[in-house]
Amino acid sequence: MDSPTTGPFSPARLGPLHLRNRLIKCATFEGMTPDALVTDELIEFHREVAAGGVAMSTVAYCAISPEGRTDRHQIWMRPEAVPGLQRLTDAIHAEGALAAAQLGHAGAVANSASNRASSLGPSRIPAPMGMSVTRAISIDDIAGLRTTFRRAARLAVDSGFDGLEIHCGHNYLISSFLSPLLNRRRDAYGGSLVNRARIAREVVESVREEVGDEAAIWVKLNTFDGVGRVDLERSPAARARGRARLSGFNVDEACQVAQLLESDGHLDAIEPTAGSSLLNPMYLFHGEAPRKEFADAFSGAMKYGLKAFAPIFLKHYRYHDAYLLPLARELRKAVDLPLILLGGVTDRASMDLALAEGFDFMAMGRALLREPDLPLRLAADPSTASKCVHCNLCMPTIYSHTRCPIRAGEVPDPVTAVH
Repeated sequence: MDSPTTGPFSPARLGPLHLRNRLIKCATFEGMTPDALVTDELIEFHREVAAGGVAMSTVAYCAISPEGRTDRHQIWMRPEAVPGLQRLTDAIHAEGALAAAQLGHAGAVANSASNRASSLGPSRIPAPMGMSVTRAISIDDIAGLRTTFRRAARLAVDSGFDGLEIHCGHNYLISSFLSPLLNRRRDAYGGSLVNRARIAREVVESVREEVGDEAAIWVKLNTFDGVGRVDLERSPAARARGRARLSGFNVDEACQVAQLLESDGHLDAIEPTAGSSLLNPMYLFHGEAPRKEFADAFSGAMKYGLKAFAPIFLKHYRYHDAYLLPLARELRKAVDLPLILLGGVTDRASMDLALAEGFDFMAMGRALLREPDLPLRLAADPSTASKCVHCNLCMPTIYSHTRCPIRAGEVPDPVTAVH
């Protein structure tokens, strides 16, 4: 049993929020908003997770603007969305949990053809989902972006959200500014790390100015884009000497950005993540790479392109519990802010390990798709084993209706689980 003040199922505080435990349902795009508005299906998805025992459920993906969606079926924050969002947060609250909104702009990950709007990037870079190239965002656009994030944050709080997660990962727009590979600018938002981090700091500042202490605010921050290699056995100085010139955002820069964000004083926490939706998505997930199923989720040129380049784009990384801990541990050394451990948190042992390593909260994703009530069962019996086998067949379902195909009975339950 947990003591009143320790353990994954003990109450905890995140900024102005009091959470019933330390488990957060992380943002996993639900694919349940065909008209870019909340549906009963989306409400039930999060209600079930809240009833299953997490302290907070994160709604993804709440785009700040129409062109900031990965496609036109995603919610974007506007007055018309508020009534549905209020019903959603009410349903989560009724189960005793809190509600968080992931706010972001997809940048080059956006499907410009679907959105019927140009994708944006720090520079002109490929935007493969729309088979296009991004428009380099201007200084005036950046000023407008701050206003748009501010407006989205206000709508989210007015809709009943308790927490706001600002997406600075996976090479979405803010993350692409951080990447020296994707950001080729020569102005105040490019070049040095301080310049590349400027937009993230300005957005966080704008959101905090808008909502004050009405909500907890944290960032999902990449620690490594999955481009190049990272050797955590070497010192940061040795890693810097051996780093290729054209590499993505790396853990040493992530630590420095985290320190900048902490020094600004606007954040309540950081959720370290990794991987790139543009360049290396499997680095976030680890486990099996569902190449055929991923290609079959598309049609036309995208389908054939994925089939041809799947071995390059969808790499295999061996799954093990708490697989992002080695990278997240570097951030833990760098900042004092509360950290949310993401990546392979599926059992009591990984939760206890996270707490022992100094992490304040744990984020769960795929395991909850398979078993929304896993937290309740773990609280009752710490020896409970997750049924998630990390096959990642849930990944391609985000383009239709995010689900665990094993739980849905669409594929057989494997005899041997990979843990």
